[in-house]
Amino acid sequence: MTLQKQVAPGRRPTPSKAFVLSVVNAFVTRLGTIGIGIALARLLGPEQFGTYAVAFVALIAVLSFNELGVSLAIVRWPGDPKNIAATVTTISTACSVLLFAGSWFAAPLFAAAMGNQGATDVVRLLASCIVFNGLVATPAALLQRNFRQGQRMAIDQVNVWLGAGVSLLLVMAGFGAMSLAIGRVAASLVSAVLFIVFSPLPYRFGFSLASARELLAFGLPLAGASLVVFGVGYVDQLVAGKMLGSVALGLYVMAVNMAGWPASLLSQPLRSVAPAMFARLQDRPQDMRHAMLSLVGTLAAVLLPVCAVMVGCAVALVTLVYGDAWAPAGLALVWLGPLTALRILHELIYDFLVVLGFSVSIFSVQLVALLALVPCLIAGAALGGMPGLAVAPFAVALLVTTPMYLATLRKAGVPLGEVAARLALPVVAAVVTGFASWMVTQALHSALGAVLASTGVGLLAMAATLVLRRADVAAIRRWGRGQEEATA
Repeated sequence: MTLQKQVAPGRRPTPSKAFVLSVVNAFVTRLGTIGIGIALARLLGPEQFGTYAVAFVALIAVLSFNELGVSLAIVRWPGDPKNIAATVTTISTACSVLLFAGSWFAAPLFAAAMGNQGATDVVRLLASCIVFNGLVATPAALLQRNFRQGQRMAIDQVNVWLGAGVSLLLVMAGFGAMSLAIGRVAASLVSAVLFIVFSPLPYRFGFSLASARELLAFGLPLAGASLVVFGVGYVDQLVAGKMLGSVALGLYVMAVNMAGWPASLLSQPLRSVAPAMFARLQDRPQDMRHAMLSLVGTLAAVLLPVCAVMVGCAVALVTLVYGDAWAPAGLALVWLGPLTALRILHELIYDFLVVLGFSVSIFSVQLVALLALVPCLIAGAALGGMPGLAVAPFAVALLVTTPMYLATLRKAGVPLGEVAARLALPVVAAVVTGFASWMVTQALHSALGAVLASTGVGLLAMAATLVLRRADVAAIRRWGRGQEEATA
């Protein structure tokens, strides 16, 4: 018996509807978790938060290649995903169990290397999330492929609110950093059950040697790339823990979290939809390239002014939200804000190239970036402390990763002149917005007043840029209606 349902043509899920639901999902999630996160940060302080950050970095490291990249094959599979779903489930589950065992035994060594031996038990507890993630890799990919963002929204909301609620109660009860880990594990367990319940196909295990070979041929380069992507995204936190200590790590991670607000509101919804939309257009290369360019223009118009505001009022923003104890994090946020903008644009290019099958090129870009990043981070931390550490990933993203991604885009047939045309206006708007926000912050002695005034400047810049780039917005709506309607 199958769980798939026939959907009337007029009600068929489309990329546009899925993206809107993803944005609503991300907005509601972020709105709630910001408040709970503020409470947790104020109750825990930088030192306890740094202990949890040590464990969380370890978890993200393993999750970056947990299922060897095979689940993404479901999203872009040209045929019926039912033919490979059971094999994907078997591979991802087996890998996750092995990785959990390795993480358990490696936890003391990792915690000691990060300068916080007390994080060992937190690392071990969080490692159980690896198994839950592997078990539901197939249902999660199927929901993405079928644009079932309504169901995904329900799962995400349960995950966020349950985890945050349990953590907050345990923090108030005095469990310290362990309360964050317990809340994350409880939420992951319940979310795994919901993924299985909402799976578009029956949940089952199976194995086909022919499918496994094809899946691993596709997935292993992506798994390697994902591991390197983790290194690019998190090696700065590893260096912070090792060279600057867990307190500085807690401050730095808080700055990373704040810089990531635009990513949670824009990048995550986009990445839940864009690969499947590109996959629908892959038999029409010209349309696929036009869709990519339209997404770049619209995303930049929204993203860059937001990041510019964060840069202009960084210290005031951190102080207002988390209190004076966290003020040093603002010095890192100045550089992490523009880094977030670059990384979100890189992720969009990454998803586009994955659908085109440029797995090896993606791996090369990330590997070169990682090799350049490590010595820059060590030098930055040694010379400039936490602010110096934050400068390094921005410089590498701007001067190394961006040119390499653009060169790969050109190989994929995307004209770089058109990419530059889409980015020129948002970049100018961002520079003006950032400078205006800084001027406002210098003129006002109130953190609240500075943040509100800067936000107003950013909203005006965003609105003006979107109006001027309205052709891109209209194009996205057209592509988002689905292949049949786009060709009508």
